[in-house]
Amino acid sequence: MVKPVEKIMDAVDVETFFVCATEEEGRNLMLALLKSWGFTDVDVVFAQYEGPGVRVRGRAYVYRPADKYRWLIDDKAAQGG
Repeated sequence: MVKPVEKIMDAVDVETFFVCATEEEGRNLMLALLKSWGFTDVDVVFAQYEGPGVRVRGRAYVYRPADKYRWLIDDKAAQGG
């Protein structure tokens, strides 16, 4: 059975609102969340402090440009290439 993460073309974006004291704390919480899910190549692409916390969008890269894309390798193997 194919794992869904093996079919991702580039990255996973997650957006949420963390109740916290500073923008920096919100950014750190997002990075920790993505890493706790098993992603290693992670970034914060947006953060905005609003009232009780921070709206944060994080990105977990599954593939970067020029990586060996598993979904492409599997498709070629299935086609006999």
